Amino acid sequence: MKRIYTFGHEQVDRNITVGDMLDNKKNEIKMTQVTAGNQEEAEIVASQDIDMIITGSDWYQDVRKGAPNTFITAALFAGRFVTNEEILRGAFDVMMNGADSVLTPRSMDVVEMLAKEGMQVQGHVGMVPSMATKYGGIRTVGKTADEAISILKDMKRLEDAGAFGAEVECVAEDALIELKKHTSLVLNSLGSGSGGDVMFLFFEDICGETTEIKMPRHAKSWGDGKSIKEELNLVRSKAIKSFKDEVENNTYPDDDHVVEMLPGEKDILLEKLDSM
Repeated sequence: MKRIYTFGHEQVDRNITVGDMLDNKKNEIKMTQVTAGNQEEAEIVASQDIDMIITGSDWYQDVRKGAPNTFITAALFAGRFVTNEEILRGAFDVMMNGADSVLTPRSMDVVEMLAKEGMQVQGHVGMVPSMATKYGGIRTVGKTADEAISILKDMKRLEDAGAFGAEVECVAEDALIELKKHTSLVLNSLGSGSGGDVMFLFFEDICGETTEIKMPRHAKSWGDGKSIKEELNLVRSKAIKSFKDEVENNTYPDDDHVVEMLPGEKDILLEKLDSM
């Protein structure tokens, strides 16, 4: 554990720092990052010594409860914070509460604005979902030399804006392996193969809890959480039905589930009610 000050000047312990990430990049030591949407998921991720957690800024405080010492990135969703003032306020709020970095898919001006305030900032390059229409739909990008060079230019602009890292989504693996040699950014690979410094996957994909009919090509499951959740929901449904049936049949609540007045108090109550 490393002792640090948070952005809000609180002394805390962290499993990894940005400085460590940069050193690991130089030494070609792979790191891991997993999403978490709540305290329970964060506890599971932290218990398995995953290096980094990423979550939405709105969920940050709950996630932090589950992973008090893990490096957490708070994503500032584009639709949640629109104007520069809103983005800055959202970033300050989450950083003052102990987030270790913020991620934004917005413009280089936004990245620069946050970095100038001393925040650790990550950008988003490659197949940014909100820009999928630009590429003719959801697909791997960087499969041509021109597209790969365009991605590198985005990385360079992020460097110039003051970012320390970037999520690299759905980029051709061999392209990223080469691009990595030309950037100082810590690269979090989501669907971009082994070229990243950090291997990044979603909690629900790893645990086999994805509800979509078809998982993303890059995703791999090491569990069968979906079946377990379906079985749990069957148990839940049966329990809810039993509750309804017993209420309708006047068998719930029974003597084991109620509390009565003290001896003699009911008679006194009835007398008082009659005199009203």
